[in-house]
Amino acid sequence: MTTRPPSTGRPGLYPCETVHVRTGPIRHTLCHRTYMWLVDLDRLPELPRPLRPFAGFRARDHFTGDAPTLRAGLERFLAAHGVDLEGGRVVMLTHARVLGYVFNPLTLYWCHGPDGTPRCVVAEVHNTYGERHAYLLHPDEAGVAHVDKDFYVSPFFPVDGTYRMRLPLPGDRLDLTVRLDRPGAPPFTATVRGTRREPTGAVLLRLALRHPLSTLAVSADIRRHGIRLYLRGLPVQPRPDHRTTEKAT
Repeated sequence: MTTRPPSTGRPGLYPCETVHVRTGPIRHTLCHRTYMWLVDLDRLPELPRPLRPFAGFRARDHFTGDAPTLRAGLERFLAAHGVDLEGGRVVMLTHARVLGYVFNPLTLYWCHGPDGTPRCVVAEVHNTYGERHAYLLHPDEAGVAHVDKDFYVSPFFPVDGTYRMRLPLPGDRLDLTVRLDRPGAPPFTATVRGTRREPTGAVLLRLALRHPLSTLAVSADIRRHGIRLYLRGLPVQPRPDHRTTEKAT
């Protein structure tokens, strides 16, 4: 009897664990549990009215923030880099807005052509200063892409180095890795791992109760660990002026 391989790209909810490991100059690990949504950009979830405050998807939270829809914001970014999906499917992994608040360290868009062929991946990064930046990636068959760092994220790293991102389209499992390579040993690796759940109202309610104010908790956890690193003597790097920009590779 043959086993059908797990499908990928199906909308779902992913209870997950995010781990940040710094290997230098100070060894430090951040670990937190949360949940993320995998959604079809053209078929965003329609929730019962009582649950809508726990899952909002707004165009203003992504890219330049002034597009009429999420799809329009993505396509404007892609067009600036000469990419036309011709109506192809886009799957987005993100934190939803919860009770009026959202913070997305990393939002991913897997972009396909009209025949379903993968075209590219867009990685949109947000920092805790209210800034955002998008990278256009062309991963290899293993889902791995490399791109120069071009955006200030952690106050303890300058804007240099190269990211190695392993970004396979989620299926039954979510398994992502982002590593920052700089001279010497890689100083930073982030992993996100989780297991898919059906995106039903009951599942969302359980996760919302288990992780109340989930996106606020993510933001607060990052700041709390930043304070600990500062108190341990890690120097803060100057933050350059930034406008919402995008980078292709």
